[in-house]
Amino acid sequence: MKFVNRLEEQKRLSSALDGKTPSFVVVYGRRRLGKSTLLKKVLSHADVYYMADQTERSHQIELLAKEIGLRIEGFERLIYPDWNALFEALNFRTRERFTLCIDEFPYLVKSSPELPALLQKLIDAKSLSYNIILCGSSQQLMQGLVLDATSPLYGRADQILKLSPIPIKYFQEVLDCSAQEAIEEYAVWGGVPRYWEIRQQSDSLKEAIENNILNAQGLLFDEPYRLFIDDMRDIVQASTLLSFIGNGVNRISEIATRTNKPATSLSGPLDKLITLGYIQREIPFGDSARNSKKGLYKISDPYMDFYFRFVVPNRSLIELGRTDTVMEEVAGRFNAYVSWHWENLCRKAISGQILMGKRYGLASRWWGNVSRDEHMEIDVIAESTDGKCLLIGECKWSENENTRHLLQQLTEKANKLPFVANKKIVPVLFLKNNKKSEENILQPTQVIEML
Repeated sequence: MKFVNRLEEQKRLSSALDGKTPSFVVVYGRRRLGKSTLLKKVLSHADVYYMADQTERSHQIELLAKEIGLRIEGFERLIYPDWNALFEALNFRTRERFTLCIDEFPYLVKSSPELPALLQKLIDAKSLSYNIILCGSSQQLMQGLVLDATSPLYGRADQILKLSPIPIKYFQEVLDCSAQEAIEEYAVWGGVPRYWEIRQQSDSLKEAIENNILNAQGLLFDEPYRLFIDDMRDIVQASTLLSFIGNGVNRISEIATRTNKPATSLSGPLDKLITLGYIQREIPFGDSARNSKKGLYKISDPYMDFYFRFVVPNRSLIELGRTDTVMEEVAGRFNAYVSWHWENLCRKAISGQILMGKRYGLASRWWGNVSRDEHMEIDVIAESTDGKCLLIGECKWSENENTRHLLQQLTEKANKLPFVANKKIVPVLFLKNNKKSEENILQPTQVIEML
């Protein structure tokens, strides 16, 4: 698969590494996001890239010395009793600045807990003659090493890059598909380059799902658990929470009831899943994130959502090889499944964008009672930055919608909202397809362009 996006990350890395003095750079993010590929794209043949593993300290030192020996002749011939000896020797032997990149750095720390303090001393002495990049897939450990105020390396990094999933427009470029197909594909694979690479090996989305997800021998059948190992102490709790949330148990009180635990004990684990990028807490438009009692937890990562909606409830069938049976369920619910991710993409597209001459702030959802007997939900709401307009949107992932009727219904709903006084209502439809091009109707092509 060709290398796409990451232009800003490449620019920031190159700027740090080409500075006047040696730099200390930290790169982290969940597994499969292409961290190693990005680093290899930036590093030159004169640099040293070392992938750490989970072997003992002496073996790791020996392996790194061999890698350095490919650049500095004879470096590997000496025996280095500890990390300090290796780094000091490297500093002494360096004649021209280069970059030493250590990937999966947490593995080294596991066998050598003294390593962060040692690196701190080298950095603070300002005597290093080479750049250092530390990279890792354990978000928890990498954040603890550089963002925790009690860590020796806290405040030492010249550049910290946290890699995020890649936007959908690049997925469309990679697959060379229509915007509508890109939305459906993205709802399964998300913005993870490795998943895109796996998807490309199949002729169709259906085939890729059957071979890689709904198959006990598939490459992604146990993927969530591999990710949890990096960052979660309690893998069982994490998978339990995602299973409930993925199947409609969205309020913390409901989750507490289903897990038979007090709600107060779940705030920490849920917050951690949010930090890791797996779930999000939705609150109605206009509510305070801190004080709202109406928060709903949803799985925000597309692959995780697909997995916990369709794989976990059907795991026994999949283990028996009944892929066709599970695929029938996926096909029957697929439009409804894609619809939620379509809504999410639409809200992201509107946030901070200019539409019909107005720039809008952060878009969100709204739900609540507009009268004693009437409950209402709005898919997209955003206020213009001048405070004069409210964009009210409805998202549909179905065919042949009556746009005139939908706009009329949407306007009627908008006028019942409790916060529309003195605001101009701007109704917008987000549709899977529409034959006519209209100003207040956005389709996949336009939404993807805005992301």
